[in-house]
Amino acid sequence: MPTGDLTQSIMACALGLTSAGVRVLYWIIAIMAVVKHLRIGLILMACSAAMAQSTVTSQQDRQQMMDQLHIKSLRPGVDGTHPDAANPVNYDEAKANPYPDLPDPLVLKDGKKVTSAKVWWRKRRPEIVEDFDREIYGRLPKEIPAVHWELVSTASEKVGAVPVIAKRLLGHVDNSGDPAIIVNIGLTLTTPANAGGPVPVVMEFSFVPPPGAHIPPQPSPTWQDQVLAKGWGYATLIPVTIQPDNGAGLREGIIGLVNHGGPRTPDQWGALRAWAWGASRALDYFETDKAVDAKQVAIEGLSRYGKAALVTMAYDQRFAIAFVASSGEGGAKLHRRNFGEIVENVAAPNEYHWMAGNFLKYAGPLHWNDLPVDSHELIALCAPRPVFISAGAFKGDAWADAKGMFLAAAGAGPVYRLLGKKDLGTTEMPPIETALISGDIAFRQHSGGHTAGPNWPTFIEFASRYLKAPATQTRP
Repeated sequence: MPTGDLTQSIMACALGLTSAGVRVLYWIIAIMAVVKHLRIGLILMACSAAMAQSTVTSQQDRQQMMDQLHIKSLRPGVDGTHPDAANPVNYDEAKANPYPDLPDPLVLKDGKKVTSAKVWWRKRRPEIVEDFDREIYGRLPKEIPAVHWELVSTASEKVGAVPVIAKRLLGHVDNSGDPAIIVNIGLTLTTPANAGGPVPVVMEFSFVPPPGAHIPPQPSPTWQDQVLAKGWGYATLIPVTIQPDNGAGLREGIIGLVNHGGPRTPDQWGALRAWAWGASRALDYFETDKAVDAKQVAIEGLSRYGKAALVTMAYDQRFAIAFVASSGEGGAKLHRRNFGEIVENVAAPNEYHWMAGNFLKYAGPLHWNDLPVDSHELIALCAPRPVFISAGAFKGDAWADAKGMFLAAAGAGPVYRLLGKKDLGTTEMPPIETALISGDIAFRQHSGGHTAGPNWPTFIEFASRYLKAPATQTRP
């Protein structure tokens, strides 16, 4: 067969392929450049195998992980929509605490008490990190490709009445090891034009609405307006440009790039850790930008990105403060709580990709109380840095379990006190719209729904104790 016809056959086969298939196709074409007389049967066989790999669904990827773990079945999550379902969600506080005893963050694996900051940093904190790495969020690979930041554009603009410098950036991840998988991290940075020096920056994990979606305008003043009014800058990071938000996408993004399009092992990172890794790479860039005080960078996120914000804060000690909004199960909510979303929901095909594969065990052969750690210890990993835990009212945000997040914040208190900081000041759930912001762990449940909006003024008040802007530069 002529080489041209052979190439045409390959490209016709490629029409159905996603990145996994394109990767195989890439190598076929590379071989063709050297060996010009490949038999068509071998080409079609390789192309067929590539197509099979490229069409792995979230359900299939999850099943492959279950097979690795020798798990035959998982318990279903609760149904938050239909009260008459076989497994309805629980919103009865009397049934919410089947496992009231939490792991003690200040007791070592050998049973000894942690009584000093030295022992916390050298022994106990690494133990907790290891448990989260192995069982909950997954380990980062030993080698991850470097990120090269490109400044795509710089513009002088106004946000309201405030002159700003707006920058658009792309973080190009080195894909020389697998050219078919492309990862370009989307980041914007907006700083006051008249700042007298480097400014603090609040970085948000931002949702990308689907094409054609109607996005209602933000209430005025927007969170960006409020941040600029303090003399701070703000940034938006697009998580899905780091790692797709679905199980099939585990063969793509930064996770797929490191694994060359193959499946994860049970203790490898999930999307939450991948998004947190991306936030750390954005902070790397901030350390090179003279407009930013990189020692005063806050991380913020809502819902699944609230989970990511807390994971980011726990794992990267360079971040100064976190605003964790309605993060729920897999975030600040206690895993051992039976209220709203539970472990089994996060282990379902639409969410399991956020976590390490090993997390599935706790929705199958094991149970919540078998987890070696819980979310109060994730918050404790942020110590001694300040963390603001945000929740909405029962109507609109019950799924996230405000009390479960409050209890986790309270449970982190002993570690903050050990390190010379202040805890929440109470272990009793406060009335709605009560701001607990006098310590270094903060909490407020607002009367809105699944949103961070009503708590932005309170967070900014809390953060103002830690983030300090330079004087405004007077221009002639």
